[in-house]
Amino acid sequence: MRPFTVLGIQQVAIGGEDKSRLARFWVEILGLQVVKSFTSERENVDEDVLKIGKGPYAVEIDIMQPLDFEKKPRVDQPRLNHIGLWIDDLKSAVDWLTEQGVRFAPGGIRKGASGYDICFIHPKGNEEFPLCSEGVLLELVQAPKEVIEAFKDK
Repeated sequence: MRPFTVLGIQQVAIGGEDKSRLARFWVEILGLQVVKSFTSERENVDEDVLKIGKGPYAVEIDIMQPLDFEKKPRVDQPRLNHIGLWIDDLKSAVDWLTEQGVRFAPGGIRKGASGYDICFIHPKGNEEFPLCSEGVLLELVQAPKEVIEAFKDK
């Protein structure tokens, strides 16, 4: 039996060569608000976190560009970089999925740009861990209590 629940979409991350062009569309044209900015040399990312919706049902739109175009990961390739899912028990999910043969990206569970514990399922399987998200980088995000409560009865 699966010891965790996928509650909903936490984020959609979009990469580009120039974050200001992404902001022009998502912020100026569509009217989303910038909640915070985040940079990480380790993850080679300069990112703005935007939000759609309110409260525990809000979804982030993360617009990103690489800090260094000569380094990996290249957050602008592919443009739809990854999708984040709220998980009610991230540690149990990672343990169980690993037992099932799911391949995780390097880095393990760590704090993400918005302060939640996160990890990534690799888009490609390998011999040791053949199960993967089949070409789409998938971020698992530990849902805070208010999100778990909001989705409990849905």
